[in-house]
Amino acid sequence: MAIVVKLDELLHAKRMTLTDLSERIGITLANLSILKTGKAKAMRFSTLEAICAELDCQPGDLLAHEADS
Repeated sequence: MAIVVKLDELLHAKRMTLTDLSERIGITLANLSILKTGKAKAMRFSTLEAICAELDCQPGDLLAHEADS
């Protein structure tokens, strides 16, 4: 089982780039890229809150629990 970050899908739906999101929420592009690619081992609640506020979504829209393929 794995937690999957669906940031790419949310950005696409909002027609926003990772760079745009980074500038709007004050989190480095490098850290957001690690999240987007699924390489992050943890995420602060403050980061989750900032992303959800900017993308007008709920945490469940951003994260999913999926079976390993």
